[in-house]
Amino acid sequence: VESLPPVAANRLWAIARRLVPELDGLDAEGRRAFHEIVDRAMAARPASVRRQIAVFLGVVDRAPVLRWGRTFRALDGERQDRVLRWFQDGAVGLFRSGLWGLKTLVFMGFYGQRAVWPELGYAPRLPTRDGADG
Repeated sequence: VESLPPVAANRLWAIARRLVPELDGLDAEGRRAFHEIVDRAMAARPASVRRQIAVFLGVVDRAPVLRWGRTFRALDGERQDRVLRWFQDGAVGLFRSGLWGLKTLVFMGFYGQRAVWPELGYAPRLPTRDGADG
């Protein structure tokens, strides 16, 4: 994800793999497509929003240090899920909103890939080049 600093992109990928476990099954092309979709979405946002997302990714990654002495990426899967549930269901509205924003990016990056649509049973009628439904 070029529109995020490399460390933030790594944090996003670690979170994404917990939110959509099917990401682990993607081949190199699928991972490239995921990152490309997320990058396009991020590039369309103002720089201030991209910075906010990068900061929030850092908060999610570092918050578990207070409880378990390890970053999010260093935790086992069960603890990672607990951290994400805390951000999603917790009392701090800003954290809930931030996590839902990340989930939106991650879901877009995975479910936005045409290659996964058949697996999901999704078969949209896409317009053809002449504008007619295909």
